[in-house]
Amino acid sequence: MSYKKMNEDLSVTGQIYENDIEQIAAKGFRSIICNRPDGESPDQPDFATLASIAQQAGLETSYIPVSPSGIQEEQAVQFASALRTLPGPALAYCRSGARSATIWELQKQLTDNSTNE
Repeated sequence: MSYKKMNEDLSVTGQIYENDIEQIAAKGFRSIICNRPDGESPDQPDFATLASIAQQAGLETSYIPVSPSGIQEEQAVQFASALRTLPGPALAYCRSGARSATIWELQKQLTDNSTNE
């Protein structure tokens, strides 16, 4: 499994599977954020299954599904909240990692704007 490090607290990756959870924990991640809606692809495990396995591995999880058609500001706010409250570092995933990277960028902009006001 490969992932892209966005900063010290977050990395992003494509779809994860049940057998990836142990490796995710072994790499030092403490949380998983799912940005992929359930049922987007027939071969995709549902979030509840992954969350259950992650919990057994000592990882916390958050489900913030983002449609491929676009990210809403509220989702970016939820993502920022998850990054503040979940133990880090976190691994966020979607189909390819692109939505997770984009929502991270958007939440960063929103956070920067709110601190500059």
